[in-house]
Amino acid sequence: MIFPIVVYGHPTLRKVSKDITPDYEGLQTLIADMFDSMKRSEGIGLAAPQINKSIRLFVIDADELKDDHPELEGFKKVFINAKIIKEEGEPVSYSEGCLSLPGIREEVKRPSKITIRYMNEKFEEVEEQYEGFGARIIQHEYDHIDGKLFIDHLSPLRRRLLKGKLTAISKGQVPVDYKVILP
Repeated sequence: MIFPIVVYGHPTLRKVSKDITPDYEGLQTLIADMFDSMKRSEGIGLAAPQINKSIRLFVIDADELKDDHPELEGFKKVFINAKIIKEEGEPVSYSEGCLSLPGIREEVKRPSKITIRYMNEKFEEVEEQYEGFGARIIQHEYDHIDGKLFIDHLSPLRRRLLKGKLTAISKGQVPVDYKVILP
């Protein structure tokens, strides 16, 4: 099943998501459908709030970026009940976009290295360190399960300058090649 993507203004994007248990109904199908929905929308990451589910689950498949970021070769992972337990390094600025904010790209500063603890798709606990672009992608998706968007990292002035674009997104006045859920 291909899920429509929740866009800016929808309340689900601002909720702090809930942990899930191994007996969450249909979990493996949901994970597979999230990967399919992400690919159909031409994304490299997708969090459950973006498909209108307030649960602590996100998926990433960044393999297509391996030419520019060789460390991402084969990077396809499921993160359940994730918790970033450490952020390190100088903040690095990079242009980010989001399926829930179509047409907007902005420079966002994020720590260059993180340590994250999560459950994988088999509900095995994993603790790993990431740096560089992998760390950025994880932090972006992690923000979603905490009810945050990348625009929250921008200055108040920059957010005000985006107000017209954000309003257009919330009204469905932005062309996208995937189905969306409006507020």
